[in-house]
Amino acid sequence: MRKMFYLLILIIVGGLAWIRLAPSKPEVWHVDPQVTADQDLTGGVRRRVAAESGDFQRLHGIILSTPRTELVAGGVEDGMATYVTRSQLMGFPDYTTVKQGDGVLEIHARLRFGVSDTGVNQKRVDGWLEELRAGGA
Repeated sequence: MRKMFYLLILIIVGGLAWIRLAPSKPEVWHVDPQVTADQDLTGGVRRRVAAESGDFQRLHGIILSTPRTELVAGGVEDGMATYVTRSQLMGFPDYTTVKQGDGVLEIHARLRFGVSDTGVNQKRVDGWLEELRAGGA
């Protein structure tokens, strides 16, 4: 019985370590978001917003100022960037790809593990866009 308990604890700790330490492979996550319309998804969100010159640069700064967020691939100069934001407690990664083109920003934020993000990506992306509209970063 005691061995089973320790085995269960080891499995849980191993799973949590994998979630926190799993590599972010750019070839998997840094892909064209292909956003044609706003969508609220079970595991993420898609936004397509009008953009002026400099908006991607400002949004990039807003995104990177978000706690536990880092650039995975690309950048403003490439016209497309992918970021990972990790949840505070468990370190669950959410990936956001932003692409600029033809006067719009296409944004696709999605979870990596699980089925539902409970609206976290929608809240984060909409908050970034509000800050962008308010003239942030």
